[in-house]
Amino acid sequence: MTAKKSKTTPDKRRKYDDAFKAEAFRLATESRSTQAAAQLDISPKLLYRWQQAQLVAEVGSVEVARDPEVRALRARLKRAEQELDILKKALVIFAQPTR
Repeated sequence: MTAKKSKTTPDKRRKYDDAFKAEAFRLATESRSTQAAAQLDISPKLLYRWQQAQLVAEVGSVEVARDPEVRALRARLKRAEQELDILKKALVIFAQPTR
């Protein structure tokens, strides 16, 4: 006998909004992904899939996203951009006239 699924049965999968995913990404970058997943009560594999999907969306293809050299260069670029922002802010502070 085959059991039919009725349309009234709720979907057992939890749905996560973009704000939750953004918080998960932030926690994963600040600490280990497994710790972030445990803190958010989600599977580490799910967090990894989200991270990979975001990376593919940013880069445009799976092959480029998995290339370690591209990932390393992107990390260096991000760090250099952060350092440049800090230097710009310092320049504004030091350019102010003294009293």
